[in-house]
Amino acid sequence: MNGRVRCYDCGRTYGIDDRNRCSCGEPLWFETDPSDFEWPDAEWSRGMWRYADVLPVSEPSGVPPGTTPLVRADGLDEYAGCSLSLKHEGQNPTGSFKDRGSTVGVSYAAQAGYEWVGTVSHGNMALSTSAYAANAGLECAVFVPADTPGERLELIARHDPHLFRVEGDYGRLYHETLALDADVAFVNSDTPLRVAGQKTVAYEILEQLAPTTPDAIALPVSSGGQASAVWKALRELNRAGLVDDVPRLYLVQAAACDPVATAYRDDVATVSPITPGETIAVSIANDDPPSGTRALAAARDTEGAVVSVPDAEIRDAMGRLSTTVGVSVEPSSAVAVAGIRNLSRSGAIEPNDDVVAILTGSGYKERYETDIRSRTIDLEGLERELAAIVE
Repeated sequence: MNGRVRCYDCGRTYGIDDRNRCSCGEPLWFETDPSDFEWPDAEWSRGMWRYADVLPVSEPSGVPPGTTPLVRADGLDEYAGCSLSLKHEGQNPTGSFKDRGSTVGVSYAAQAGYEWVGTVSHGNMALSTSAYAANAGLECAVFVPADTPGERLELIARHDPHLFRVEGDYGRLYHETLALDADVAFVNSDTPLRVAGQKTVAYEILEQLAPTTPDAIALPVSSGGQASAVWKALRELNRAGLVDDVPRLYLVQAAACDPVATAYRDDVATVSPITPGETIAVSIANDDPPSGTRALAAARDTEGAVVSVPDAEIRDAMGRLSTTVGVSVEPSSAVAVAGIRNLSRSGAIEPNDDVVAILTGSGYKERYETDIRSRTIDLEGLERELAAIVE
């Protein structure tokens, strides 16, 4: 296992077990030397472990995440204002992109001799971490807000983790758990192990499109960990000589909770906490993102941008994805498509641009308000009723 982590900002390095954040306050990620990396000959059935050469742990047993579909959504081109492709991360084993980071974090814990792994989450990450812990035979501690809906708790509980519903400031949990003097390997939202796994989504996108390169990649941003991971992958692939023109990174938030977009609009160097409002994109409603400044740097370094979209546009994008391309996603995923449409209207994205939207999670795990179009008919009237709508 490669045990060195580095600060993207000041360059200080540490051992993986030394700390998760640099003494300068910024998050860390794994040192990786991709100079000899080439697109692998390994079978796609290995999932993200095709890229084991640039990961800090060896391949575990179990169902591998990754190898999710990348499909052209030409039916949405006019709506999005560009040539749109969708990277459907909802087809990972537990239904979200979080599986990529969970498998690396849990694998590290198992291979390093830990008996416990933990995380802080009220949704996809909690479900994912507990599932991979179960596969590895590890005990799992999951800390969620006290008001987490019962339907989410039921999904997480299927993998039998130790669930703690915490009252108080949920934002403090991230820092408090990482500071605990306990023999538990915490794999929180932007820790180096999670970022190492999550970068593989960008490796896949670029390999699936090779030898062409998209003009831009758009994705939701919450803690900033996923945005950091995609940025890291693009840097590594550029260094390996596999990507000459690095795609622009467009990061999208819900308007009611958009600290990274606020910092981008204000043209400041660092992201500060904000007072959040209510949004349907609950999974990305992070008012004090631990890797917010790193995500902001990613957008600027790639000549991209950070935008936010209102709930009405998120709902509209969810509906378009469901009824036009047959893909149901959670609101926090739909923000990516809503953001692309916003950027196209402003001229930042042009009609001939090839853009990939990362859809981070499935929409089939929770209930959302949907207009149900149905009618009750008699069996004897089956042919008549069907003819009435077909004609």
